[in-house]
Amino acid sequence: MHLEEKTLESELVYDGKIVKLYRDKALLENNSEVIREVIKHPGGVCVVPLTDNNEVIMVTQLRYPHQKVLTEIPAGKLEWGEDHFSCGKRELKEETGCTAEKYDYLGCLLPTPAYDTEVIHMYLARGLSQAEQKLDADEFLDVKKIPFDKAVEMVMNGEITDAKTQLALLKTKLLLESER
Repeated sequence: MHLEEKTLESELVYDGKIVKLYRDKALLENNSEVIREVIKHPGGVCVVPLTDNNEVIMVTQLRYPHQKVLTEIPAGKLEWGEDHFSCGKRELKEETGCTAEKYDYLGCLLPTPAYDTEVIHMYLARGLSQAEQKLDADEFLDVKKIPFDKAVEMVMNGEITDAKTQLALLKTKLLLESER
């Protein structure tokens, strides 16, 4: 039972619109019992929309928990059980109005694995076509194009602090370099 914990009990403490909070009792490998608080989240998707002019279409929006406006790539929450590729295409169109001819899957990330089940899937979208933005009723954001190299520079100098955006941009940089 090395590097395993057995769940002995699980209690739903909070059942919210986006997350569910559980308080679990777990058995460690040394037979000690501990309490684990676990947030269950349906996951999300983010998309790096790269134009033919090597610009990234980014969004700026207020992130309530931090009370800061952040620069991010388009992203959104999965519905429970939803396919991440379909969600990524939907979020790209909703937030930017864009559709893409080609998507490259960049993998997934676990943003807070110590206490949250969220998995974020990352895509690079190319061959963009512009249509009409269709934001959700409670969604307010601005769209802007940033040269790709400038966006990577913004990651490296701390101007872009959102983890999914940082990782997806850096993975895109490595992918593009490998294609040269």
